[in-house]
Amino acid sequence: MTSNTDTPISGIARREFLAGAVALGAGALVESVPAQSGEKTPLLGPILGHADAESAMVWMRAQSAGEYTLEVFPESGGPAQRMKGEARDDGDLCLQWRVTGLKPGSRFRYRIVQGERVIAGDERQVLSTAPKPGAPSKVRLAISSCAKEDAGSRDVWNGMAGEDVEAVVLIGDTPYIDSTELATQTSRHREFAAVPEYQALLRSRPCWWTWDDHDFAGNDSSGIASGKENSRLVVTRYRPQKEYGDGEGGIYTSFRRGPVEVFLLDTRWYSMTEPSFAAPHKPTLLGAKQWEWLKQGLLASTAPFKLLACGVIWDDKENSESDDWGTYKHELTAIQKFIGANKIAGVVLVGGDIHASRVLRYKTEKTVGYELVQFIASPIHGSTIPSLNVYHPDLVRSAVEPHVFLRVDADDRVTPARLDASLINRKGETVFSYHVTADDLRPKA
Repeated sequence: MTSNTDTPISGIARREFLAGAVALGAGALVESVPAQSGEKTPLLGPILGHADAESAMVWMRAQSAGEYTLEVFPESGGPAQRMKGEARDDGDLCLQWRVTGLKPGSRFRYRIVQGERVIAGDERQVLSTAPKPGAPSKVRLAISSCAKEDAGSRDVWNGMAGEDVEAVVLIGDTPYIDSTELATQTSRHREFAAVPEYQALLRSRPCWWTWDDHDFAGNDSSGIASGKENSRLVVTRYRPQKEYGDGEGGIYTSFRRGPVEVFLLDTRWYSMTEPSFAAPHKPTLLGAKQWEWLKQGLLASTAPFKLLACGVIWDDKENSESDDWGTYKHELTAIQKFIGANKIAGVVLVGGDIHASRVLRYKTEKTVGYELVQFIASPIHGSTIPSLNVYHPDLVRSAVEPHVFLRVDADDRVTPARLDASLINRKGETVFSYHVTADDLRPKA
């Protein structure tokens, strides 16, 4: 983590800024800078993290320790910003900048310099702020889980870019680590962040992440996993988010973009660590702190669509593993009752994990006031698990196909507001589609 200061740019014109970007070309961003050890450390990034209507986050892993400056310039002209950050060896050379005071619904070019030298200035480095909350708009998201550094996963990153998604949400097993050792966590995050197609995608699109079992600790792991603090430390270094859980534990976070507010839940950190808020004689999945955060967020949200996204699926996998909402049905029921009692409209469930993709529409009218819909998107990599595509009476779509992501279009410029979800494969083909409207997700009188 870094301590950054925000000072106005002086002595840099828009023409000079763009000329420097073009001079670097559309390929490699920078020549190698020797690390202190004498070995050459690859530059990772820059990529974008959390972004809202007035701020955006930029991340980079430098090649050597030192001070670096982020420069951000409105494409439409006007005053620019310069923010300094320090890459430190004890922070694994990772830098994060949060740029504030930006204009909603606008585009900005950015670059990173060290002294007079441009370190990262690709002409495609563009950040876009979200529309002002409440303004009618349309947004396109890409959501998926379970990625490796294989060719198929790289095709998916390219496919997301080809579909012109505005933002990306990754809901776990990105990457596969299966260890809480600090060195292993660090090396795997480095390797994953080094994938060129992944970097190219996120160079101009904000991304949000949560974890599942393989990037948290190991298969079917829970919050009692030893060394989970190392996993969280590396996430806070490599994944630029506005918040990580309560600041001390967990990594849950949220964001609003257009007609969608996404609540990224952490279904690992707290699981099995304390009695459940919903049933004290049973273990928790969310934990009391995250539950309070979620309730407050749902009550405050004015978004037509509210996506509850997490690494696990919102029902039972029906296998020997316990990492699903079916194991914690007492907390799932508590969420449903809370939605119903407070007449919260527009809730949609999103899960990953199972290496199969599905849509389920649950008969929850009596509890929630309307039928909850769940979208499951998995995997980005090439390994599927047909046995987890189990029968369910509420199943309306399913596919056991590798290298997929869910393209989500939400539009509240129309009445009623509409959410369209399509499963897209590595060839750009639509595997299945499903849509709901705001009227479908409104409590019945």
